Amino acid sequence: MRRTLFNEDHEAFRQTLRDFIAKEVVPVHHEWEEAGHPPRDFYRKLGELGLLGIQVPEEFGGAGETSFKFSAIASEETSRAGVSFGTYSVHANLILPYLMAYATQEQKERWLPGFATGDLMTAIAMTEPGTGSDLANIQTKAELSADGTHYVLNGAKTFITGGALADLVLVVARTAAFDPADRRAGLSILVVESASEGFTVGRKLQKIGLKASDTAELSFVDVQVPVANLLGEEGKGFSYLSHNLAQERLAIAVGGAATAAAALRFATQYVKDRTVFGKPVAHFQNTKFVLAECATEVEAAQLMADRALELHDVGELSVADAAKAKLFCTEVAGRVIDKCLQLHGGYGYVTEYPIARLYADTRVSRIYGGTSEVMKTIIAKSLGL
Repeated sequence: MRRTLFNEDHEAFRQTLRDFIAKEVVPVHHEWEEAGHPPRDFYRKLGELGLLGIQVPEEFGGAGETSFKFSAIASEETSRAGVSFGTYSVHANLILPYLMAYATQEQKERWLPGFATGDLMTAIAMTEPGTGSDLANIQTKAELSADGTHYVLNGAKTFITGGALADLVLVVARTAAFDPADRRAGLSILVVESASEGFTVGRKLQKIGLKASDTAELSFVDVQVPVANLLGEEGKGFSYLSHNLAQERLAIAVGGAATAAAALRFATQYVKDRTVFGKPVAHFQNTKFVLAECATEVEAAQLMADRALELHDVGELSVADAAKAKLFCTEVAGRVIDKCLQLHGGYGYVTEYPIARLYADTRVSRIYGGTSEVMKTIIAKSLGL
């Protein structure tokens, strides 16, 4: 079906991005996977390309674009090439909305210009060892100094995407004593500079996939954080964390549809080139039927992701609709990529083939941003169940 989501400006941006990926990413992506992340200067290249600042207001050096469609194109083009931009999506799609919604004018002037150029890369630290998704049980503490000029931060975080290279980390910490009657109260978000004394990047976690995106453990020992780095109001951190969930899940849904489409593309080309028993694999009826099923599912996922994008751009994407899009698109991606890998035979299990990387990278999409089970719970609630 013909897509009507993108205009000429979007397609021109897509071509620029496709050329950039072919030149700057594809030839060296395997090196990034071995290192566990792209080189730090790569993010400055994304800044020069304008990608990091697309949604940053013009007064802070960005393009001032309000549509999420450009970010969607970045997801589609990296998936198409079987590569990634490291922690770009967390930086641009997850953290920027927090800064736009809760940062003061002074904070925006301090942080957003570097955010757009890639000179200040960001991460967000919520999850802790032993707490998992139970954010109300956060143990990291930040106590206000006697003179009221700074917080003293102590604690540990884990599964922090981009934590190894980040210059600024949004840390969710408890600034008031734990109240069993209201477990969500007393949490605040502090923007911590990674150069701060007592801030330590610990173990870099070895993952099944997303090997070009660093995931680290962080620790804080008597880290002094200026009160000027408090994001929003003290004690309202938990409510802030739910602010961007719809966009976060939309980004994952778009990624799911994009990876499924990429897998279909890789498999279709492979079965045309690969011969078995003297015939192309594409000749066999089973191959045709499997790819026909995949093409249909990809089309459905794309339609759902596109509709969710349109709703988001006009401010009408509900929490339940975002959950439906994430659930459907990531589950489709899992099924389609598995079938497409099977058609590659043994080569599908070799990481030099992009289908193998897609298989490993996509699995976590049914976990982060809220598991598929959590999405089903949200959808059920919207049905009055």
